[in-house]
Amino acid sequence: MKNVMVCVTQQKTCDRLIQFGREALEGQEGELFIIHVAPKDVKLLGNPEEGEALDYLYGKAIEYGANLTVVRSNHILDTLVELVEKNQITHVVLGQSGREKKKENLITKFRKKISQQAELIVVP
Repeated sequence: MKNVMVCVTQQKTCDRLIQFGREALEGQEGELFIIHVAPKDVKLLGNPEEGEALDYLYGKAIEYGANLTVVRSNHILDTLVELVEKNQITHVVLGQSGREKKKENLITKFRKKISQQAELIVVP
């Protein structure tokens, strides 16, 4: 069984990641999870129209037959690792950041923490 978790940030860029996650699951038994973790002190989706952003993600979840989870946490990495364990995730899809070395460090740490359970796929 293959469970795929797609980590999304801003609504406009997440569709291709969700499609990639769906394609990774295609033809196999398992579930698709769309996950967004937002710091508690920041707008939920980096968008002042949060309701519209949530509607967009909800619509994408329905379109792709996915589970949508939106979590508030100031410990993003730990929260993602917990969700991998809780949902028995085998593959994690996330987008590569072209602007921050700090995000690359996050990716490296995340890969190391989940390496025994899931494969991390970074989409350019």
